[in-house]
Amino acid sequence: MRARIYRQAKTATQSGQANTHDWILEYGQAQARQQDPLMGWTGSRDTRSQLRLQFPDRESAVAYADRHAVPYDLELPVARVRKPKLYADNFRHDRVQNWTH
Repeated sequence: MRARIYRQAKTATQSGQANTHDWILEYGQAQARQQDPLMGWTGSRDTRSQLRLQFPDRESAVAYADRHAVPYDLELPVARVRKPKLYADNFRHDRVQNWTH
């Protein structure tokens, strides 16, 4: 069972960067899920797959995995490219695109 260490991306519905600074260690699924014959619920006896550990930086997450001999995959975040835009550019007289309103 390999763990996954990553930094959570921002949500698609928000423009802020809240909850994106911590590094997360999640364990993978060690056993296949099975369906309960009585209730029909899906579950497994693997409780590690429910764990989600948060760390303030990447080094502490990697150190935790090394200390506890947990094999892991490290996913580095993609750098965010921000293009500054001005609202006034929508009304320029030399605008390339057609006015749609």
